[in-house]
Amino acid sequence: MIIDLTLTAGEVEAIGLSVIVASSACAIGLPIGVICALALSRGRFAGRVVLDGLVHLPLVLPPVVTGFLLLMLFGRTGPFGRWLEQTFGVHLAFTTSGAVLASLVMILPLITRQVRLALESIDPGLESAAASLGAGPFDRFCSVTLPLMSPGLASGLILGFVACLGEFGAVITFAASIPGETRTIPLAIYGALQAPDGDAAALRLAGLSILMGLSGLILAEVIGARLRRWVQGRERQA
Repeated sequence: MIIDLTLTAGEVEAIGLSVIVASSACAIGLPIGVICALALSRGRFAGRVVLDGLVHLPLVLPPVVTGFLLLMLFGRTGPFGRWLEQTFGVHLAFTTSGAVLASLVMILPLITRQVRLALESIDPGLESAAASLGAGPFDRFCSVTLPLMSPGLASGLILGFVACLGEFGAVITFAASIPGETRTIPLAIYGALQAPDGDAAALRLAGLSILMGLSGLILAEVIGARLRRWVQGRERQA
């Protein structure tokens, strides 16, 4: 079987939309993931276990359930969705923004976990030494903590991005599969499989998904390893 590798306009559109959704979800998710990781690794407060469970819940729920919950909460009849529409004139369900939200919820546990592992590997003595030299909390975070947790930031960002490219269940449930609006690569593959002559398109997009996913995993490992060596050198110098 000879496969035509030429991408159609619809497939190019799905790839571009996937990149936009993944980039937007990661841009929003990274700072939220850092805050959650700081709270879970450094915080001592009532409800920390509950926060940990809520952050990581999408990892154990079927993605369709996550999308359904988002639809109940952020749909036009949901409490948050109704408030957003009445207050700001914004609705999320079945829109590109909805696809971003669904992807964000699914990748937040990955980003949070990577950053948290990096935070927990930092020698507390380095931050204490900076404090003894007069550095305040914000200065310590920017000059000590942030550089040392850079391997987790990089790994979380890259893994979150490639995970977004492959997210299906939550997106199709909350945002549907609308060409040019919410139809990302996985949804385009699903749509191609439903068409009588869609095998070639499905194979092209599936091959591209494998290539992008594998490249992301390799990139995350290479960059993470280099940053870890840099952090170790910085710690020895300190």
